[in-house]
Amino acid sequence: MLTFENVLLSQGDFALTVDMTLPKAEIIALIGPSGAGKSTLLSAIAGFFAPTSGRISWNGADLAGIAPGARPVSMLFQDNNLFPHLTAAQNVGLGLRPDLKLPPAQLAEVEAALAQVGLSGFGDRKPGALSGGQQSRVALARVLVADRPLVLLDEPFSALGPALKDEMLDLVKGKLHAAGKTVIMVTHDPADARRIADCAVLVADGVVTAPVSTATLLDNPPPALAAYLG
Repeated sequence: MLTFENVLLSQGDFALTVDMTLPKAEIIALIGPSGAGKSTLLSAIAGFFAPTSGRISWNGADLAGIAPGARPVSMLFQDNNLFPHLTAAQNVGLGLRPDLKLPPAQLAEVEAALAQVGLSGFGDRKPGALSGGQQSRVALARVLVADRPLVLLDEPFSALGPALKDEMLDLVKGKLHAAGKTVIMVTHDPADARRIADCAVLVADGVVTAPVSTATLLDNPPPALAAYLG
């Protein structure tokens, strides 16, 4: 479980308080107005933003002082964070070894991950030769091979068309959720949350609320969410 104990995230005029526990092996949607702190919350979990106070722990172990690369976390950003000079297979391989010195068994893992996301035979292509949807699939394959239990999604599919975005969301549910990973997904679209999230968390007015079922939150939104959704 991911636990926040009296956590304060602050910078300048921005402040966000978090005191909750997120369930393990579920997909959790973070929803709320732009600028409310959803991406900042992900950054704190990943180790890129240090809390002003409080404690963030994973399965009881305090994450404070642990470098981002050593945390049990994989993260997908809006731009997929692919290296343009590397092939698709090499970009995926980074999830296993940053030096890309992969033995045959790990090379086979990379090929299997690409096949899982529908990119069998695309391993030698560089990102510039791939469509936006294919690039998103490469990034997802890298998360699969990294085999870290906590996956953070910072709207990585927001630039895709509706049909392709739905396809990627279904892949997240079909691959990551099925693998028992805990997935925390930032979204501005309630339809995305309804599609794959087991529960949802509202980030608004400087506070992160405790998770509730997605349908409960969206069918009976509190005033801050109702104002945001219109």
